[in-house]
Amino acid sequence: MPGENLSRDEARERAALLSVDGYEVSLDLRSAVGGTDAGPRTFRSVTTIRFRCAEPGATSFADLIAPSVTAVSLNGKDLDPGAVFDGSRILLEDLGDDNELVVDAQCAYSRTGEGLHRFVDPEDGEVYLYTQYEPADSRRVFANFEQPDLKAPFRFEVRAPEGWVAWSNGVGELHDGVWRFAETRPISTYITAIVAGPYHYVTDHYSRTFDDGTTLEIPLGALCRKGLARHFDADDVFLVTKQGLDFFHDHFDYPYPFGKYDQAFVPEYNLGAMENPGCVTFREEFIFRGKVTQASYERRANVILHEMAHMWFGDLVTMEWWDDLWLKESFADFMGSFSMVEATRFTNGWITFANNRKSWAYRADQLPSTHPITADIRDLEDAKLNFDGITYAKGASVLKQLVAYVGRDAFLEGARRYFKRNAYGNTRLGDLLSVLEETSGRDMAAWSRAWLQTAGVNSLMPQVLLSTEGRIDELSILQEATVTAPADHPELRPHRVAVGLYRRSGEGALERYARAEVDVDGPRTVVAELAGAEAPELVLVNDDDLTYCKIRFDEGSLATLRERLGEMSDPLARALCWSALWNLTRDALMPARDFIDLVLRFAGRESDIGVLQMLHAWANSALTHYAAPEWRYVGGQLLAEGALRELRAAEPGSQHQLTWARFFAAVASSEAELGLLRGLLEGTDKIEGLGVDQELRWAFLDPLASHGVADEGVLAAELARDDTASGKRHQVRCLAARPSAAVKAQAWAAVVESDKLSNALVEATIAGFAQPSQRGLGAPYVAKYFDAIERVWEERSIQIAMDVVKGLFPSLQDSEATLAATDAWLSEHGAAAPALRRLVLEARDDLARALRAQACDLAAAG
Repeated sequence: MPGENLSRDEARERAALLSVDGYEVSLDLRSAVGGTDAGPRTFRSVTTIRFRCAEPGATSFADLIAPSVTAVSLNGKDLDPGAVFDGSRILLEDLGDDNELVVDAQCAYSRTGEGLHRFVDPEDGEVYLYTQYEPADSRRVFANFEQPDLKAPFRFEVRAPEGWVAWSNGVGELHDGVWRFAETRPISTYITAIVAGPYHYVTDHYSRTFDDGTTLEIPLGALCRKGLARHFDADDVFLVTKQGLDFFHDHFDYPYPFGKYDQAFVPEYNLGAMENPGCVTFREEFIFRGKVTQASYERRANVILHEMAHMWFGDLVTMEWWDDLWLKESFADFMGSFSMVEATRFTNGWITFANNRKSWAYRADQLPSTHPITADIRDLEDAKLNFDGITYAKGASVLKQLVAYVGRDAFLEGARRYFKRNAYGNTRLGDLLSVLEETSGRDMAAWSRAWLQTAGVNSLMPQVLLSTEGRIDELSILQEATVTAPADHPELRPHRVAVGLYRRSGEGALERYARAEVDVDGPRTVVAELAGAEAPELVLVNDDDLTYCKIRFDEGSLATLRERLGEMSDPLARALCWSALWNLTRDALMPARDFIDLVLRFAGRESDIGVLQMLHAWANSALTHYAAPEWRYVGGQLLAEGALRELRAAEPGSQHQLTWARFFAAVASSEAELGLLRGLLEGTDKIEGLGVDQELRWAFLDPLASHGVADEGVLAAELARDDTASGKRHQVRCLAARPSAAVKAQAWAAVVESDKLSNALVEATIAGFAQPSQRGLGAPYVAKYFDAIERVWEERSIQIAMDVVKGLFPSLQDSEATLAATDAWLSEHGAAAPALRRLVLEARDDLARALRAQACDLAAAG
């Protein structure tokens, strides 16, 4: 629809004109069950909006995306729906001082995870509903003013099928077949929520008494599909929830403002989670159906706390427009790790942050689409793409640097003042900077210009000059700016960093013996405090991970890592070194085969399970994308042999054993390796302590399917064994992975030429379609991809279109010809949607990086 993509200018104009006093929304969801799905299945949505207009007689519009509108009334006057509704907007003319708009519409249930998503559980036929709106999909469920700065109180009521329970942001009660929910405080449209269905629901309670003697009581709830109830460890969810509430009450000095706290784990969810106040939604994969490592529980805890931080950063105080999305996401990402480390059992969370989360930021910040943390968001399509590694992980990294810059106490006091001054309101960058200047005495304008308003990542490298006596004459840090096509980002930033000096101890471990903190500014900074120290074997810039930068090494330090990386005793320092080595590989400064060799020699000694899992992912990526094609077969053999060796050596029943088992499955390719996987599935082979549960069975079936060992009959039998929603997703992925031209054609058609699959099955089909061992089968789809993507972008929802454009880009056809085809499309489609061009540009950059890395790896062959 022409009006569906709301622009920033339109939003500003409407916000200057209108202020909203309240919403009453009535949804009739009884149509969710029974009947057939011939055509769009719809539900009745009746919305009453009371709002004021600053210029009586003016014209504006309300937002609604719906198949049809039954009636529209403005200030008691019935309007012709056909004349005022164009499919996405309702024209509002001759507005008064005070206005009442009533819209009676037929809205459509979603199968894409946007709006009100309807899921039918294949296990028992039960129907489950939930909403997901960010950034602008509440208009698919009720008429509204869909922008974050038109906040208002909401009062929802829901008619649901008999036997169902419904949840929303406020406390709900069932009267005469209708669920009525308490009115919310003023919130934005995109964080309202409805969850309804025969969910399994568990309750608990949180109580907090403050210093002034007042007590806060918060009812807690957690829910999931009935089919997952036997796997649901709600006690651990509640434990982390209570620990988080204690932490944020201790540090924010603002009581949780939204009454109850429900957490819904829902099916076919596009995101990790969403911070709807009082009714947080999560993807149900956080309920573990099989054995997982501690890293999975840590990840879930981090997400729980990330969403909880949003109750203050985002829900209580909300950005005015999506330019300042970082005001909620960067803070939630930082506070998620900060609170997790200090308040829960996951005390090594900063290691995961340094090794995993920041790698997302480093990649995003070197793409041609990189942008400042405070971005230029012209419209909703821009906003959808800006939920990226810069807004989340780089922003969080920069906040970690900010804490080092202004001090922890000043940072937290700034947050407290920010909440109290702006509660239930909307803010911009300057509102936060002003309180931080007050509390820290620092010049936040200069810091903001350098860190928030410029793009790119700096590289920091040590330069060491030694005396004849073997001591440091001078140690300096060299700073370089990012070079990113099509534009460089020359900003050199101020960094508060720690520099660590390492050498072998008497026991042979590589340990830090000297450390200094310094303010790096400009291209070269001398670390005077380390002059005279004994010569190091390794210099680690950004030790303790205080700043956001790419770490580089001098020649001596790099040589030490090549020989002794596994001997580093400190897990955070080790994780930082691994991350730096991976960046060298991605930047074509280290051959992929060298990185893989380091993984084979030292990953078996890695104590941190999250780091180990990341190393496995990087090694696999290095082999798939960065190794010279001529070496891939050898490299694959080496990885599989090394993985099997570590699997057999791992402690029986340990999380390391499970991690190596999954990695072995990911890289297995020979007849013997696939035979072992098949034997483990059938019980004819065993590895002591390795329990092959249902999730691990599917992990083993992935390579068996992609290499043609597990056919359609085998996969059907496995689905019969695991006839669940999760099993169906696994089976669909494995079916698409089979090595057959007919299979690929069928998978392509199911995703690109049809919209019958739900979002989860689209995702599963795409995941199975392209396999590194099947490059030849993917060759015909290069031209088909470029022929299809503009049509897909125009015809499908933005979430599905993004999945198709990103997931089906022919990255495995890694040749100059594919690069040329990408450039040709970009040249010929200059008028394509900017968000679509951005996705293609990013994929093009990844492909060009892969070709550079392959050339580096080939050169290493001699």
